[in-house]
Amino acid sequence: MNDEMLGIVLAGGKGTRLGKLTQNQAKPAVPFGGRYRIIDFTMSNCVNSGIRNIGVITQYQPLVLDRHIGNGASWGLDRLDSGVTILQPYSSPDGSKWFAGTAHAIYQNIDYIDSINPKYLLVLSGDHIYKMDYSDMLQQHIDNGASLTVAVIDVPWEDASRFGIMNTDEHDRITEFVEKPAEPKSNHASMGIYIFNWARLREVLVNNFTKNDNMLDFGKNVIPYYLDSGEPVYAYRFSGYWRDVGTIMSLWQANMEFLEPNNGLNMQDRSWRINSRSPLAPPQMLTDTAEVSQSMIVDGCYVAGKIQHSILSANVRVKEGSQVIDSMIMPGASIGRDVTIRRAIIGENAVIGDGVTIDGGDDDIAVVGNGETLGGTSNEE
Repeated sequence: MNDEMLGIVLAGGKGTRLGKLTQNQAKPAVPFGGRYRIIDFTMSNCVNSGIRNIGVITQYQPLVLDRHIGNGASWGLDRLDSGVTILQPYSSPDGSKWFAGTAHAIYQNIDYIDSINPKYLLVLSGDHIYKMDYSDMLQQHIDNGASLTVAVIDVPWEDASRFGIMNTDEHDRITEFVEKPAEPKSNHASMGIYIFNWARLREVLVNNFTKNDNMLDFGKNVIPYYLDSGEPVYAYRFSGYWRDVGTIMSLWQANMEFLEPNNGLNMQDRSWRINSRSPLAPPQMLTDTAEVSQSMIVDGCYVAGKIQHSILSANVRVKEGSQVIDSMIMPGASIGRDVTIRRAIIGENAVIGDGVTIDGGDDDIAVVGNGETLGGTSNEE
């Protein structure tokens, strides 16, 4: 795997649907599950699958993500036979300065990919929560003699019109790709995970961009081109836990699922670790007024209030008389006295003053942005 396949993580998404949580960072850098950031799952999947060279393509607000990834040491990628490379936009000879789409981002980084010279290119999204062994997908790709393999997951039929849908024959060869069809013929939704034969993809991108043809995006341009050209394109069916956390509701739901003892991620599985770069912090402190039930409390937290079915990330403070229910509190947030938080996501380093109530209600999720201050601040304990 290390010699055959290079992993490219597309991590430049702005994540506009996450609103305040992505004003100063890309979506893959958004905290998840107390100890992690969203990109940790894709990075860990690569390493666990035997992929030791990874390129991470960034664009929007990359500083937090760059610092988090660093030299890849948290994933064991700081060795002689491995590495992680941050690939940011630059001014190219044709005058391009920004990545105009997923395929264009690959084209702009051909020199880097050629320097690794992989036989296969694994293209991944950096903003999904899941575990997957990419070596199984590669083996199917080889067995099928495929030029392109697309990972798909079966979604409920009533949701199929929200996804890019792959229609297949009895051998899982893709015969048609339809973006958000009004009347879907199948429920095989694209996961945004692709394995290409690099030599062929390189040829397609270079030829089309040389002619100034529109080949900017994999879903809109490259996959239809492959199908129209008669390339062998196959679906790889995935049936495990996978969540697209691109909206506030989906991000909140995935965090709440993370609290369930038998959630699909099975974080207790030591054979498939999800690694992350975690800050050094003192042990958690629970005072004699603290009440905690069905919650995760990470290092560095000070808790003097009531925490129920919630996640407190590193270095969160919850003072006496406050209660946090069905919520996700991101790193460094400070919650004053007599505060009520219910069905909410509180952003990194937010400050919630004494007596404030934040309630998403029964049908919505309240959001406090990164670094946002609500109400007056109270004295430190």
